Amino acid sequence: QVQLVESGGGLAQPGTSLRLSCAASGRATSIDMMGWFRQAAGKEREFVAVAVRSNKNQYYSDSVKGRFTIARNDAENTVYLQMNSLKVEDTAIYYCAVRRGRVALSAVRDGRQYEFWGQGTQVTVSS
Repeated sequence: QVQLVESGGGLAQPGTSLRLSCAASGRATSIDMMGWFRQAAGKEREFVAVAVRSNKNQYYSDSVKGRFTIARNDAENTVYLQMNSLKVEDTAIYYCAVRRGRVALSAVRDGRQYEFWGQGTQVTVSS
């Protein structure tokens, strides 16, 4: 099993930045995908970003590309999401999610492929 704990959420003004962290524990050394998803009130969960260890690549949703950066530290089993130029529409609960095995690249954005999820951290962007 893998346990995930997110931190770093909060209230931010539009145009500013926040950084989220997610620390994995348990059987975390075999994790291949470490990603972030979000769910806004009344909406479905959506993919935000993922860092894949096996191909050393990062993938982003179109809505955050160029503003958010995902990075992972495998030595510490931690993944970060640096969120810059925040917009009101970024307001959501952000969830960290991981998968130990590889999947096809076409599936890295599919939340159903992820095995373990954190409890979520609220990000509110408002003036």
